[in-house]
Amino acid sequence: MYPFVESIRIQNGVIHNLSYHNERMNYTRRELFGCKNLLDLADYIDAKEYTALTKCRVEYKKDVLLVEYTPYERKAIHSLQLIESDEIEYSSKSTDRRMLNELYAQRKEEDDILIVRKGLLTDTLFCNIALSKGENWYTPSTPLLKGTARTFLLEKGIIQEKEIPVASLFFYERITLFNAMIDFKQIEFSVNNIKPL
Repeated sequence: MYPFVESIRIQNGVIHNLSYHNERMNYTRRELFGCKNLLDLADYIDAKEYTALTKCRVEYKKDVLLVEYTPYERKAIHSLQLIESDEIEYSSKSTDRRMLNELYAQRKEEDDILIVRKGLLTDTLFCNIALSKGENWYTPSTPLLKGTARTFLLEKGIIQEKEIPVASLFFYERITLFNAMIDFKQIEFSVNNIKPL
C-alpha cells in the first residue's frame, strides 16, 4: 500500500487548519490500518522558521514517515477540460496519483482538468471546486477527495453541498478552485472557460 499524505499550509510561522489535517489523517489511519491512537501533526512540524507561503508535505501510514517543506508558488489556471472517468477512486489522499496523472495527460490545450464521474462533477487535479449561482456558491456533494479547505468552507456556511450533474454545469456562472494552499476565490473564472467532454 502506498503512503498517504497531508499537504499543509504554513505561513508566517503558523500551521493552517491543523485540526482538519489531524482529523483526516487519523481517520485514514483508523479506517485503513486499524490504528486507535491519535497522532498530532504539531508534534512533527516545525513551522516557526517559515514566514513565506510554504507547503509542508507529510507522508504517513500507521506512523509519520516523512516531513518536507517547499516554497509554494501557485500555478496559473484559467481553463479546464472536462474528463470522464467512472472508475477513478481517490477518497483517501494517497501518494499514488497514477490514475489522476493519466487523466491530466488528456487535457490538450487547457490548463487543468475537471473530472466527471458517473455523470457528476468532482474535482480538478489538485483542487476541490465550487460553482456560483447569483451570490451562492455550491460544491459537488460527490468530490473525489473531501479536502480540508472544503470542510472548513462548508462548516462556515461559505459554500453549500449539492449534486451537480455535468449536464447542468453551464447553468452556473463562475467556478473557483481551492485547496489547503489556494484560498477560496483566489482562482476564479467563467464556466465558459471549461471545455465540454
